[in-house]
Amino acid sequence: MGFVSTDARLNGELNPIAVSVKDVGMVFGDFHAVKSASFDLPKGKFLTILGPSGSGKTTLLRMIAGFDAPTSGEIFINGQPVSAVPPHKRQIGMVFQKLALFPHMTAAENVAFPLKMRRHDARTISDKVERYLELVRLGGYGSRRIHELSGGQQQRVAIARALVFEPDLLLLDEPLAALDRKLREEMQLEFRRIQKELGVTTINVTHDQREALVVSDEIIVMNGGEIQQKAQPVRAYRAPANAFVANFIGVTNFIDGVVAEAAGQNITFNANGNSLAGVVAGLDETLAAGAACSGAIRAEQIRIAPSRERLQSLETTVDGKVLDAIFEGERIVYEVVVPALDGALLRVFDHDPVTHLQFEPGDEVSLGWDAKDLHVFKK
Repeated sequence: MGFVSTDARLNGELNPIAVSVKDVGMVFGDFHAVKSASFDLPKGKFLTILGPSGSGKTTLLRMIAGFDAPTSGEIFINGQPVSAVPPHKRQIGMVFQKLALFPHMTAAENVAFPLKMRRHDARTISDKVERYLELVRLGGYGSRRIHELSGGQQQRVAIARALVFEPDLLLLDEPLAALDRKLREEMQLEFRRIQKELGVTTINVTHDQREALVVSDEIIVMNGGEIQQKAQPVRAYRAPANAFVANFIGVTNFIDGVVAEAAGQNITFNANGNSLAGVVAGLDETLAAGAACSGAIRAEQIRIAPSRERLQSLETTVDGKVLDAIFEGERIVYEVVVPALDGALLRVFDHDPVTHLQFEPGDEVSLGWDAKDLHVFKK
């Protein structure tokens, strides 16, 4: 059943925790790669650790895997401390960006390898290998050599090999980074399907925002070695804890200003002489008049129209000029200069999927949004 947290027992609730990271840090010389990281991951959940290069996400994953020992803190797997437990004794499956498949073996032999290393009953290995090849939709491909498989098929072999011995935990270290966009998006859905079907606790590391949103039950956003936010994907996207999270996930515009009035969660701030209304965002619950602030609004929350008359239902409207129109197939991304906001460049997504009224560079347009969509952070 796995480890049940003390808090859960006290509350009379059943909440098995598969992985618990407690105040874990990693220092390389004078560099703090990870700073006091703490989180719990319930059994059967899919967690993605998201962040830019150098944020500490891979270092944190390596400590969970056992490849690096924490400088401070402790990691628990199924309630047991594992800092002194070597990687091969942690019952963890891993898939890396470099798949490390054995080229001289067939797909089936690659999948069978961890079973043989763990001395499973030889009479059961063949059936188990075939079952996991079927799981990753490679039934009938077992006899093929690795070089006879496509990139996506090789990924599936690596997944089957990581899962075939039924690990307590599956770790994914940017395994899709080398794939082209279409195949990467297909494999993201495959990871989600397989994880849901098996219910294996999974921790994924990536810098790909879409991947994190698509596959995960929860997301951790890291920067500078610190956890910035841990939340469900919808909450991380719609209610970012700070300006970094707001900027890192999605396409976000920022408008700088000074708080004029704060009334509960409602904020009014001055931006280059303009009064803008928004809501307090993240943990910034003490914004007061005179404080420097930044309003964040996502590209899809801004409406664009030929004139303000078309935007009368919105609470805030400004005029601008189209600097560029970028066609991305499913949408058009507009870059609009707004003189009234000190020449701020706002990115706006096309919201006219029916008629596809398209604006051209140089066109005069109006932009609009509602106060609830403008999240205000401390500067």
